Amino acid sequence: MSTLAAIGVLALLIFVHELGHFLAARLQGIYANKFSIGFGPVLLKYQGKQTEYALRALPLGGFVGFPDDDPESDIPPTDPNLLSNRPVLDRAIVISAGVIANLIFAYFLLVVQVSVIGFQQIDYHPGVTVAGITNASSSAGKAGLQANDAVLAVNSEQLGEGRPAITKLMAEIQNHPNQAITFQIKRGDKVLDLQVTPDATADNKGQIGVRLVPNADIIINRSINLIDALKKGAVEFERVIVLTVQGLAQLVTNFGETATQIAGPIKIVEIGSTIAENNIAGLLQFGALISVNLAVMNTLPLPALDGGQLAFLLLEGLMGKPLPMKIQETVMQTGLFLLLGLGVFLVIRDTANLSSVQQFFK
Repeated sequence: MSTLAAIGVLALLIFVHELGHFLAARLQGIYANKFSIGFGPVLLKYQGKQTEYALRALPLGGFVGFPDDDPESDIPPTDPNLLSNRPVLDRAIVISAGVIANLIFAYFLLVVQVSVIGFQQIDYHPGVTVAGITNASSSAGKAGLQANDAVLAVNSEQLGEGRPAITKLMAEIQNHPNQAITFQIKRGDKVLDLQVTPDATADNKGQIGVRLVPNADIIINRSINLIDALKKGAVEFERVIVLTVQGLAQLVTNFGETATQIAGPIKIVEIGSTIAENNIAGLLQFGALISVNLAVMNTLPLPALDGGQLAFLLLEGLMGKPLPMKIQETVMQTGLFLLLGLGVFLVIRDTANLSSVQQFFK
Protein backbone atom coordinates (compact mmCIF):
# COMPACT_ATOMS: atom_id res chain seq x y z
CA MET A 1 0.00 0.00 0.00
CA SER A 2 2.89 2.40 0.73
CA THR A 3 4.28 1.87 -2.79
CA LEU A 4 0.86 2.59 -4.28
CA ALA A 5 0.67 5.75 -2.16
CA ALA A 6 4.03 6.93 -3.50
CA ILE A 7 3.00 6.18 -7.10
CA GLY A 8 -0.28 7.98 -6.45
CA VAL A 9 1.61 11.08 -5.23
CA LEU A 10 3.78 11.12 -8.37
CA ALA A 11 0.75 10.65 -10.62
CA LEU A 12 -1.06 13.47 -8.81
CA LEU A 13 1.90 15.84 -9.25
CA ILE A 14 2.05 15.03 -12.97
CA PHE A 15 -1.71 15.62 -13.22
CA VAL A 16 -1.36 18.99 -11.47
CA HIS A 17 1.47 20.01 -13.82
CA GLU A 18 -0.43 19.11 -16.98
CA LEU A 19 -3.64 20.62 -15.60
CA GLY A 20 -1.77 23.91 -15.25
CA HIS A 21 -0.90 23.89 -18.97
CA PHE A 22 -4.42 22.82 -19.91
CA LEU A 23 -6.28 25.42 -17.84
CA ALA A 24 -3.94 28.22 -18.93
CA ALA A 25 -4.79 27.37 -22.53
CA ARG A 26 -8.53 26.88 -22.13
CA LEU A 27 -9.00 30.00 -20.00
CA GLN A 28 -7.44 32.03 -22.82
CA GLY A 29 -9.65 30.34 -25.41
CA ILE A 30 -6.75 28.39 -26.91
CA TYR A 31 -7.58 24.97 -28.35
CA ALA A 32 -6.24 21.92 -26.48
CA ASN A 33 -7.38 18.65 -28.02
CA LYS A 34 -5.57 16.12 -25.81
CA PHE A 35 -4.98 15.77 -22.07
CA SER A 36 -3.00 12.66 -21.19
CA ILE A 37 -1.52 11.26 -18.01
CA GLY A 38 1.27 8.82 -18.84
CA PHE A 39 2.76 7.66 -22.12
CA GLY A 40 2.35 4.60 -24.31
CA PRO A 41 -0.84 2.61 -24.97
CA VAL A 42 -4.14 4.14 -23.88
CA LEU A 43 -5.80 2.35 -20.95
CA LEU A 44 -8.82 4.62 -20.56
CA LYS A 45 -10.04 7.58 -22.53
CA TYR A 46 -12.98 9.94 -22.75
CA GLN A 47 -13.76 12.17 -25.68
CA GLY A 48 -15.09 15.51 -24.52
CA LYS A 49 -16.51 18.30 -26.66
CA GLN A 50 -13.07 19.66 -27.56
CA THR A 51 -10.57 17.43 -25.77
CA GLU A 52 -9.68 13.74 -25.52
CA TYR A 53 -8.81 12.81 -21.92
CA ALA A 54 -6.62 9.70 -21.60
CA LEU A 55 -4.86 7.54 -19.04
CA ARG A 56 -1.88 5.69 -20.53
CA ALA A 57 0.15 2.64 -19.53
CA LEU A 58 3.44 4.27 -18.46
CA PRO A 59 2.79 6.73 -15.60
CA LEU A 60 6.16 8.48 -16.01
CA GLY A 61 4.84 11.78 -17.27
CA GLY A 62 2.02 13.31 -19.25
CA PHE A 63 1.24 15.86 -21.92
CA VAL A 64 -1.30 18.34 -23.23
CA GLY A 65 -1.75 18.09 -27.00
CA PHE A 66 -2.62 21.01 -29.28
CA PRO A 67 -4.24 20.85 -32.74
CA ASP A 68 -1.24 22.75 -34.15
CA ASP A 69 0.74 19.49 -33.97
CA ASP A 70 -2.11 17.20 -35.05
CA PRO A 71 -2.11 16.42 -38.81
CA GLU A 72 -5.67 15.05 -38.48
CA SER A 73 -7.07 18.28 -37.05
CA ASP A 74 -9.67 20.02 -39.23
CA ILE A 75 -9.07 23.44 -37.63
CA PRO A 76 -7.80 25.95 -40.24
CA PRO A 77 -4.09 26.80 -39.70
CA THR A 78 -4.99 30.49 -39.63
CA ASP A 79 -7.43 30.14 -36.71
CA PRO A 80 -6.46 32.75 -34.08
CA ASN A 81 -7.21 30.32 -31.24
CA LEU A 82 -4.43 27.94 -32.24
CA LEU A 83 -1.55 28.15 -29.77
CA SER A 84 1.00 28.92 -32.50
CA ASN A 85 -1.06 31.92 -33.66
CA ARG A 86 -1.21 33.57 -30.24
CA PRO A 87 1.16 36.36 -29.11
CA VAL A 88 4.38 35.40 -27.32
CA LEU A 89 2.95 36.38 -23.92
CA ASP A 90 -0.10 34.11 -24.30
CA ARG A 91 2.10 31.16 -25.24
CA ALA A 92 4.53 31.89 -22.40
CA ILE A 93 1.63 31.79 -19.93
CA VAL A 94 0.56 28.36 -21.21
CA ILE A 95 4.09 26.94 -21.12
CA SER A 96 4.96 28.29 -17.66
CA ALA A 97 1.60 27.35 -16.11
CA GLY A 98 2.71 23.78 -15.32
CA VAL A 99 5.60 25.05 -13.20
CA ILE A 100 3.36 27.58 -11.47
CA ALA A 101 0.76 24.89 -10.76
CA ASN A 102 3.37 22.63 -9.14
CA LEU A 103 4.65 25.46 -6.94
CA ILE A 104 1.13 26.41 -5.82
CA PHE A 105 0.31 22.77 -5.10
CA ALA A 106 3.52 22.31 -3.08
CA TYR A 107 2.58 25.32 -0.95
CA PHE A 108 -0.94 23.94 -0.53
CA LEU A 109 0.44 20.57 0.69
CA LEU A 110 2.65 22.31 3.26
CA VAL A 111 -0.25 24.44 4.52
CA VAL A 112 -2.37 21.29 4.90
CA GLN A 113 0.44 19.54 6.74
CA VAL A 114 1.05 22.32 9.25
CA SER A 115 -2.72 22.73 9.78
CA VAL A 116 -3.65 19.09 10.29
CA ILE A 117 -0.47 17.37 11.50
CA GLY A 118 2.18 20.01 12.08
CA PHE A 119 5.83 20.39 11.13
CA GLN A 120 8.41 18.39 13.01
CA GLN A 121 11.03 20.61 14.59
CA ILE A 122 14.22 19.41 16.29
CA ASP A 123 15.26 21.37 19.38
CA TYR A 124 18.95 20.61 19.96
CA HIS A 125 20.55 20.68 23.41
CA PRO A 126 24.25 20.58 24.33
CA GLY A 127 25.86 17.15 24.24
CA VAL A 128 25.20 13.70 22.80
CA THR A 129 22.62 11.22 24.07
CA VAL A 130 23.56 7.60 24.73
CA ALA A 131 20.72 5.76 22.96
CA GLY A 132 21.81 2.39 24.33
CA ILE A 133 24.67 0.24 25.60
CA THR A 134 25.45 -2.57 23.16
CA ASN A 135 26.93 -4.86 25.82
CA ALA A 136 27.10 -4.68 29.61
CA SER A 137 30.70 -5.92 29.49
CA SER A 138 31.78 -3.16 27.12
CA SER A 139 33.94 -0.30 28.35
CA ALA A 140 30.86 1.95 28.48
CA GLY A 141 28.97 -0.59 30.60
CA LYS A 142 31.94 -1.10 32.92
CA ALA A 143 32.34 2.66 33.37
CA GLY A 144 28.70 3.00 34.44
CA LEU A 145 27.27 4.75 31.40
CA GLN A 146 23.52 4.23 31.03
CA ALA A 147 20.97 4.65 28.29
CA ASN A 148 19.62 8.23 28.07
CA ASP A 149 22.76 9.71 29.63
CA ALA A 150 23.73 12.96 27.89
CA VAL A 151 27.50 13.32 27.37
CA LEU A 152 28.23 17.04 27.68
CA ALA A 153 32.03 17.14 27.55
CA VAL A 154 35.10 14.95 27.11
CA ASN A 155 38.28 15.77 29.04
CA SER A 156 36.70 19.12 30.03
CA GLU A 157 36.06 20.07 26.37
CA GLN A 158 32.45 20.85 25.56
CA LEU A 159 30.98 18.86 22.65
CA GLY A 160 28.46 21.38 21.37
CA GLU A 161 25.15 20.36 19.75
CA GLY A 162 23.72 18.21 16.97
CA ARG A 163 25.59 15.98 14.52
CA PRO A 164 28.92 17.83 14.93
CA ALA A 165 28.84 16.89 18.62
CA ILE A 166 28.52 13.19 17.73
CA THR A 167 31.40 13.46 15.26
CA LYS A 168 33.57 15.13 17.89
CA LEU A 169 32.76 12.54 20.55
CA MET A 170 33.42 9.62 18.20
CA ALA A 171 36.78 11.14 17.20
CA GLU A 172 37.81 11.46 20.85
CA ILE A 173 36.86 7.85 21.54
CA GLN A 174 38.63 6.50 18.45
CA ASN A 175 41.79 8.50 19.15
CA HIS A 176 42.19 7.17 22.71
CA PRO A 177 42.34 3.34 22.58
CA ASN A 178 43.22 1.89 26.01
CA GLN A 179 43.47 5.43 27.45
CA ALA A 180 41.17 6.72 30.18
CA ILE A 181 39.11 9.74 29.20
CA THR A 182 36.73 11.73 31.37
CA PHE A 183 33.09 11.98 30.33
CA GLN A 184 30.99 14.74 31.86
CA ILE A 185 27.43 13.43 31.70
CA LYS A 186 23.99 14.64 32.66
CA ARG A 187 21.71 11.99 34.15
CA GLY A 188 18.35 13.43 35.05
CA ASP A 189 19.10 16.51 37.14
CA LYS A 190 22.61 15.37 38.10
CA VAL A 191 25.91 16.14 36.40
CA LEU A 192 28.53 13.41 36.86
CA ASP A 193 32.11 12.66 35.80
CA LEU A 194 32.88 9.13 34.61
CA GLN A 195 36.21 7.60 33.62
CA VAL A 196 35.85 5.60 30.39
CA THR A 197 38.67 3.58 28.82
CA PRO A 198 37.92 2.73 25.16
CA ASP A 199 38.75 -0.78 24.02
CA ALA A 200 41.19 -1.06 21.12
CA THR A 201 39.96 -2.50 17.82
CA ALA A 202 42.07 -4.52 15.38
CA ASP A 203 43.12 -1.30 13.61
CA ASN A 204 44.00 0.32 16.96
CA LYS A 205 40.99 2.62 17.20
CA GLY A 206 39.01 3.13 20.36
CA GLN A 207 35.44 1.91 20.88
CA ILE A 208 33.21 1.87 23.95
CA GLY A 209 30.08 0.00 22.79
CA VAL A 210 27.33 2.59 22.65
CA ARG A 211 24.73 3.91 20.22
CA LEU A 212 24.79 7.70 19.97
CA VAL A 213 22.12 10.18 18.86
CA PRO A 214 21.89 13.98 19.06
CA ASN A 215 20.69 15.35 22.38
CA ALA A 216 17.43 16.84 21.17
CA ASP A 217 13.69 17.05 21.65
CA ILE A 218 11.21 16.53 18.79
CA ILE A 219 8.63 19.33 18.77
CA ILE A 220 5.48 19.19 16.63
CA ASN A 221 4.76 22.72 15.46
CA ARG A 222 1.10 22.92 14.45
CA SER A 223 -0.82 26.00 13.33
CA ILE A 224 -3.59 27.41 15.46
CA ASN A 225 -5.50 29.15 12.63
CA LEU A 226 -5.51 29.63 8.87
CA ILE A 227 -3.43 32.81 8.89
CA ASP A 228 -0.77 31.12 11.01
CA ALA A 229 -0.82 28.09 8.69
CA LEU A 230 -0.34 30.29 5.62
CA LYS A 231 2.64 32.02 7.26
CA LYS A 232 4.31 28.83 8.47
CA GLY A 233 3.60 27.12 5.16
CA ALA A 234 5.29 30.03 3.37
CA VAL A 235 8.39 29.75 5.55
CA GLU A 236 8.69 26.01 4.90
CA PHE A 237 7.93 26.55 1.20
CA GLU A 238 10.81 29.02 0.96
CA ARG A 239 13.13 26.57 2.74
CA VAL A 240 12.26 23.75 0.33
CA ILE A 241 12.86 25.98 -2.71
CA VAL A 242 16.23 27.15 -1.37
CA LEU A 243 17.31 23.56 -0.68
CA THR A 244 16.20 22.48 -4.17
CA VAL A 245 18.06 25.31 -5.92
CA GLN A 246 21.17 24.70 -3.80
CA GLY A 247 21.08 21.02 -4.68
CA LEU A 248 20.76 21.83 -8.38
CA ALA A 249 23.63 24.32 -8.17
CA GLN A 250 25.79 21.72 -6.44
CA LEU A 251 24.98 19.25 -9.22
CA VAL A 252 26.19 21.75 -11.81
CA THR A 253 29.33 22.89 -9.97
CA ASN A 254 30.33 19.51 -8.55
CA PHE A 255 28.83 17.06 -11.03
CA GLY A 256 31.38 14.28 -10.47
CA GLU A 257 30.49 13.80 -6.81
CA THR A 258 26.76 14.54 -6.93
CA ALA A 259 25.72 12.79 -10.18
CA THR A 260 25.23 9.49 -8.35
CA GLN A 261 22.57 11.18 -6.20
CA ILE A 262 20.27 11.79 -9.18
CA ALA A 263 17.16 9.68 -8.71
CA GLY A 264 14.83 8.31 -11.35
CA PRO A 265 11.14 7.46 -10.92
CA ILE A 266 11.88 3.99 -9.47
CA LYS A 267 14.11 5.42 -6.74
CA ILE A 268 11.65 8.23 -6.03
CA VAL A 269 8.84 5.69 -5.58
CA GLU A 270 11.05 3.61 -3.28
CA ILE A 271 11.84 6.65 -1.12
CA GLY A 272 8.21 7.70 -1.10
CA SER A 273 6.99 4.23 -0.10
CA THR A 274 9.45 4.17 2.80
CA ILE A 275 8.18 7.56 3.97
CA ALA A 276 4.55 6.47 3.56
CA GLU A 277 5.16 3.55 5.91
CA ASN A 278 6.12 5.96 8.68
CA ASN A 279 3.45 8.69 8.66
CA ILE A 280 1.17 10.78 6.49
CA ALA A 281 3.09 13.94 7.43
CA GLY A 282 6.21 12.59 5.75
CA LEU A 283 4.20 11.73 2.64
CA LEU A 284 2.80 15.27 2.44
CA GLN A 285 6.28 16.74 2.77
CA PHE A 286 7.58 14.24 0.21
CA GLY A 287 4.86 15.39 -2.21
CA ALA A 288 5.74 19.05 -1.64
CA LEU A 289 9.46 18.40 -2.15
CA ILE A 290 8.94 16.43 -5.38
CA SER A 291 6.48 19.05 -6.65
CA VAL A 292 9.03 21.83 -6.11
CA ASN A 293 11.77 19.72 -7.73
CA LEU A 294 9.51 19.06 -10.72
CA ALA A 295 8.86 22.79 -11.05
CA VAL A 296 12.50 23.83 -10.73
CA MET A 297 13.76 21.16 -13.14
CA ASN A 298 11.18 22.19 -15.73
CA THR A 299 12.41 25.78 -15.67
CA LEU A 300 15.86 24.76 -16.90
CA PRO A 301 16.48 26.03 -20.45
CA LEU A 302 16.89 22.52 -21.83
CA PRO A 303 15.21 21.10 -24.94
CA ALA A 304 12.05 19.06 -24.30
CA LEU A 305 11.47 20.88 -20.98
CA ASP A 306 9.21 23.87 -20.37
CA GLY A 307 12.31 26.02 -19.85
CA GLY A 308 13.58 25.11 -23.32
CA GLN A 309 10.31 26.20 -24.94
CA LEU A 310 10.39 29.43 -22.93
CA ALA A 311 13.93 30.03 -24.20
CA PHE A 312 12.64 29.74 -27.79
CA LEU A 313 9.89 32.24 -26.98
CA LEU A 314 12.42 34.64 -25.45
CA LEU A 315 14.51 34.50 -28.62
CA GLU A 316 11.38 35.07 -30.69
CA GLY A 317 10.50 38.10 -28.58
CA LEU A 318 14.00 39.55 -28.95
CA MET A 319 14.33 38.80 -32.67
CA GLY A 320 10.78 39.75 -33.59
CA LYS A 321 10.28 36.40 -35.32
CA PRO A 322 10.54 32.71 -34.34
CA LEU A 323 13.58 30.59 -35.07
CA PRO A 324 13.22 28.50 -38.24
CA MET A 325 11.00 25.50 -37.49
CA LYS A 326 13.67 23.08 -38.72
CA ILE A 327 16.13 24.36 -36.09
CA GLN A 328 13.51 24.17 -33.35
CA GLU A 329 12.52 20.63 -34.27
CA THR A 330 16.15 19.45 -34.44
CA VAL A 331 16.96 20.92 -31.02
CA MET A 332 13.78 19.58 -29.42
CA GLN A 333 14.18 16.09 -30.91
CA THR A 334 17.81 15.92 -29.75
CA GLY A 335 16.84 17.06 -26.27
CA LEU A 336 13.97 14.59 -26.11
CA PHE A 337 16.26 11.74 -27.19
CA LEU A 338 18.81 12.61 -24.49
CA LEU A 339 16.10 13.04 -21.85
CA LEU A 340 14.53 9.68 -22.68
CA GLY A 341 17.97 8.07 -22.65
CA LEU A 342 18.66 9.48 -19.19
CA GLY A 343 15.24 8.28 -18.03
CA VAL A 344 15.85 4.73 -19.28
CA PHE A 345 19.30 4.68 -17.66
CA LEU A 346 17.92 5.84 -14.29
CA VAL A 347 15.08 3.30 -14.41
CA ILE A 348 17.52 0.43 -15.13
CA ARG A 349 20.03 1.60 -12.50
CA ASP A 350 17.46 2.19 -9.77
CA THR A 351 15.70 -1.10 -10.52
CA ALA A 352 19.00 -2.98 -10.28
CA ASN A 353 19.70 -1.30 -6.93
CA LEU A 354 16.37 -2.29 -5.38
CA SER A 355 16.97 -4.59 -2.42
CA SER A 356 14.36 -7.08 -3.69
CA VAL A 357 16.10 -7.35 -7.08
CA GLN A 358 19.54 -7.74 -5.52
CA GLN A 359 18.20 -10.42 -3.20
CA PHE A 360 16.72 -12.29 -6.18
CA PHE A 361 20.09 -12.52 -7.94
CA LYS A 362 22.02 -13.68 -4.87
